[in-house]
Amino acid sequence: MKTLVYALLVLLVAAASPLNAQSPDGPWIGSINVAGTELKIMVTFQTKGDSLSATIDIPQQMAIGLPLRNVSWRPPKTHFELPAGPGLAVFDGRIAKDSVNGDFTQAGFAGTFRLERGKDVRTAPPEAAVPPPYREEEIAFKSGEFNVAGTLTVPPGGGKHPAVILITGSGAHNRDEELLGFRPFRIIADHLTRHGIAVLRWDDRGIGSSGGNKSLSTTADHAQDVLAGVKFLRARPDINPEAIGLLGHSEGGLIAPIVAGLSRDIAFIVLMAGPAVTGERLVCFQIETQMRGAKAGEEEIRKALSEQHRVFACVRADTGWDGLALMFKKEAASGYSAMPAERRKAITDSASFVNVRGAAMMGGVRVPWLKYFIDCDPVPALEKVSSPVLALFGELDMQVPVSLNRAPMEAALARSRTKDWKVEIVPKANHLFIRAVTGLPSEYAGLEKVFVPGFLDLVTEWITKRVPVLTGGAGERGN
Repeated sequence: MKTLVYALLVLLVAAASPLNAQSPDGPWIGSINVAGTELKIMVTFQTKGDSLSATIDIPQQMAIGLPLRNVSWRPPKTHFELPAGPGLAVFDGRIAKDSVNGDFTQAGFAGTFRLERGKDVRTAPPEAAVPPPYREEEIAFKSGEFNVAGTLTVPPGGGKHPAVILITGSGAHNRDEELLGFRPFRIIADHLTRHGIAVLRWDDRGIGSSGGNKSLSTTADHAQDVLAGVKFLRARPDINPEAIGLLGHSEGGLIAPIVAGLSRDIAFIVLMAGPAVTGERLVCFQIETQMRGAKAGEEEIRKALSEQHRVFACVRADTGWDGLALMFKKEAASGYSAMPAERRKAITDSASFVNVRGAAMMGGVRVPWLKYFIDCDPVPALEKVSSPVLALFGELDMQVPVSLNRAPMEAALARSRTKDWKVEIVPKANHLFIRAVTGLPSEYAGLEKVFVPGFLDLVTEWITKRVPVLTGGAGERGN
């Protein structure tokens, strides 16, 4: 079943020893095959002195920077372990120059895994060795009972600068919204600050240096974090309190209009792939699109959508969980039966396999965020917006698609209180505003980690036409 949350938290990778001639430091890109599912992944290794570390990104699960433990790199073998919900994941691989092939086990699951050393085109451009022509400050502020930690970049020169708050999408993100080596928020912050605009970005709840627990929060809670960020900026002597705007990506594009409706202090809004339909419609579209991309049959797609609607019904009513648990267990059993014989032989306890996978599916949907998200309609918040709005969609976005969101976005903004709004489609761009081929998340790992040409200039020019930028305060300008 292709549900919203893949049940199994996958694992992988290897790591490095500084004593080895072949250092694995850097990104390795590949996939894991488990229970009939292929997940694209990137593993990043880092050597510090005699210590080895590695992390794993799984974009299809929106899992970023998961730390691995007991990492070793002793050619021709490598080993690592990942603590995860269903149980400890153990990986053993075989090294062959610039590739790794191996097997892993986790709570009765067995699968295969492959990695290849990342090529330059697949990683973000290296950062300049020369310090940037602006001030970069580590900051913290209170949101409710916990601290939010982040970075504020401020253009050179005195006076009060306009500012932008960057709002991450769904999933757990650091302040750079890092995914598979791409750090879009770091790039946006650098570009805007070089053009005279201060930028505030922070680690999500429970991520990096921020407190709280994102797994227990909802979209509405995240809006409160943004309001706290606005309050923090308004109190600073180097920020113009009348020129503070929001830039939200994906779910962040849902949060930004909510915040604008709660505060009169928002000067403008930029929506990067912000949805204009409910979470339920988005999820169902994603399931259908990705299944068609995988060449699934019409009956299989119909069944998956029917089961997804059953999940939503249980989540809304907070009842029927026993029946849902049975459905997940049957799906897990079906997945086990569909495995090749050699893979089933590797699973020593089939009953445990089915029980653990079914429980993991249940844990993935029984969360406050999903209950809020599936029925959250962006339109009422969009209609209340009175500040200028720039809404951007990637032409090839398969997560917040143009075909589903453009018309309701335009209709909502036409009914809104603002007379200054624009909806623009960015050619050849995916959900990350990277140049894409199909737009499917499965290709993210292999794409060049840069924004499509002209994207940063488009955003910057639109903002600077709406807020005053201090003359001579922009420093060295560049991309």
